[in-house]
This record gives sequence, C-alpha cells and structure tokens, in this order.
Amino acid sequence: MLIEKELLLKYGAVEEVFNRSDVIFDEGDTPKYYYQILEGRIKLNHYNDEGKELILAILDKGLSVCELLLFIDKKYPVNAVTFERCTVLKLPKKDFDLLLDENPKAASDIRKFLAERLYYKYIMLENNSALSPDTRITGMLEYHKSFSDKKEKYSYEIPLTRQQIGALTALRVETVIRTVKRLEKENYLKIINRKIFV
Repeated sequence: MLIEKELLLKYGAVEEVFNRSDVIFDEGDTPKYYYQILEGRIKLNHYNDEGKELILAILDKGLSVCELLLFIDKKYPVNAVTFERCTVLKLPKKDFDLLLDENPKAASDIRKFLAERLYYKYIMLENNSALSPDTRITGMLEYHKSFSDKKEKYSYEIPLTRQQIGALTALRVETVIRTVKRLEKENYLKIINRKIFV
C-alpha cells in the first residue's frame, strides 16, 4: 500500500466499490479526492480525435490514482476506468493535505511514488518514440516488471492483454501479436496459457 489503509481511514477516507468499466472520474473533472486502490485494477485513458483509446497507465492494488493533480490547480487530463470490480479508498483533498502535513513518512512515500511515475513517463515517451515495435514493447514490459519483487527471468506475469499492450505502446494489436511471438522465439519472454511472462 502506498499509504496504509488505517491511516487513510483515520483521516476520514471511505471505501467505495466500483463494478467493471465504471468511471471513477472523467477527463475535464476537477480533482477533489485522493483515491487508493484496495482491490482490482484501474486504467487511465484518453480518446484521440478519431475515437481511438490510448491507455496511459494501468494501476494495481495499493497504488493511488492521479494524486499529482491534488497538488496543482488543473483538471484531469485522463479518464479513470475500472478493469474489473474494484474497491477504492476515497479521501477528500483537504483531509489528504492534512494527512501529509502531519505524517512525514506518508509525504515522503508520495514524493517517491511521484518521482517513479515521472520516470515512467520519460521511459514510455522514449520507448514510444522509437520506430521499432520491439523497443516499445520491451520497454513497457520491463517497466511493469520493475515494480514487482519477482526479478528472475520469466517469473513475472504481465497483467495485460495484447490489446492493452497495443493501447499503451500506440501499436496495432496485430503488430503486438507478431512482436510478442518473435520475442518469445528470441527467449526474451515466455507465453504460458496465452499469458506473457518476463
């Protein structure tokens, strides 16, 4: 957990349950709450002018959702949508500010998390500007594995479909499928029951 559940509850957080494909907030909404995932996964997405979905991040249990916008006066540039049934802790912004002021460890953890997110954005920008689909996909896979304790080869299961990998890397699904098969032949990854392991 980014911030311990008990600490969030102490400052007034409430649990909220969302079903699959529920919208937590829309692009253009004003940030009013700190959200932290207790169960499930949430995607941050955007739709381009042609209506194509671009997935900017996939957030797992224990992570917060767009917390950085609580520190500036800007609207959400993305949508937050659940992948599956999710339980989220929701804390009003003013209570979140107080929690950070009174708990230096939590404030430090948030700063570290923001730095990791910024690092990810740089890596993804660099990878997604590459012409090679191999570079785009391996960069994204390595980033996801970097947050896991599983460091051995083929020990981490990527929690994404081929379509989601395509949306994260701005590649067509067909290109992702071909590239993943080639990376398996090159022993970069393994496919077990259609799941990708790196």
